[in-house]
Amino acid sequence: MSAYEYVGNLHIHTPYSDGTAIHADVAQAASDAGLDFVVVTDHNVWVDGVEGYYDDVLLLVGEELHDVRRRPQANHLLAFNAEEELAPVAGEHAQEMIDGVDGKGGFCYLAHPFELDSPIDPDLGAIPWEAWEVDGFTGIELWNYMSEFKGLLRNKLWAVFYAFYPGVGIRGPYRATLEKWDELLAEGKHVAIIGGADAHGETYAMGPLTRQVFPYEFLFECVNTHLLTDMPLNGDVQHDKELIYDALRAGRTWVGYDLPATTSGFRFRARSVANEAVVGEELIRTGATTFEVETPARADIQLIRDGKPVARTRGATLRHTTATAGVYRVEAYRRYRWGRRGWIYSSPIYVK
Repeated sequence: MSAYEYVGNLHIHTPYSDGTAIHADVAQAASDAGLDFVVVTDHNVWVDGVEGYYDDVLLLVGEELHDVRRRPQANHLLAFNAEEELAPVAGEHAQEMIDGVDGKGGFCYLAHPFELDSPIDPDLGAIPWEAWEVDGFTGIELWNYMSEFKGLLRNKLWAVFYAFYPGVGIRGPYRATLEKWDELLAEGKHVAIIGGADAHGETYAMGPLTRQVFPYEFLFECVNTHLLTDMPLNGDVQHDKELIYDALRAGRTWVGYDLPATTSGFRFRARSVANEAVVGEELIRTGATTFEVETPARADIQLIRDGKPVARTRGATLRHTTATAGVYRVEAYRRYRWGRRGWIYSSPIYVK
């Protein structure tokens, strides 16, 4: 059973596309925020020769693929572990993009599948995923911090307010994203989740006010992806890269809003007599199934089966026994900045 936890961010941009921090500075910001790894995903460009450890942070390189000719934009794909430039497969047909990533030995997650646009700037339009007939993807980006922030900017006054007090508005994944995820799971698909910053480090000006919204380090303290590996990272780049990508491909992940409180230490397990499983895994029942949930602080915890809550508690542990098969996942919520915020969202355990 996977027992080693690491935390990182999987949606980051540099000056090679539309970001501001070079790779070494991204890694430094990640180190300052306490991350173990980051994956840079510039638009339609794969930057070779920069992967490696920067002090205590492993920096890897993926790619965010999309058809640059499409207006309005849609169907952005986060591609990992392909080991070469994928821009040639970034065309109008989403399935061909996915197949192109798979053909290079990589895997992919659908980026910010539901978005709201902002009326204050044409460059802040929604970029949703629309090609839901596709298959072959590993999962979806359930929660994108900058995507949610963009949706808060209904006018310039709110833009200024949320630029200085983002925690008041950030609440969690869009309900439409959660519902679509449950719909895909109900179709029998294995769909894992990740969360990301979508970090660009851009500076915006509004009259006399100029502000970087938001620094990379701040975003790396917010919505992150936690994962479980089979072995510990040992400092060897290739070894550790394989462990991280194996965990992401298997969906041994949860999305954590680490700003209100760290989500490190969260655990979700299922046991049925001698068989056990953790997030992302299948469990073959040999009797009743007992689920155990542990959170690193008190929270409103929900165990969800096939899209509907089957157990709830307020605390740091939840235990539930059932004889019913299904797709089980966990949501946890905490109070922060005068509101109820999404805190933890786990990839599923698939009980057969």
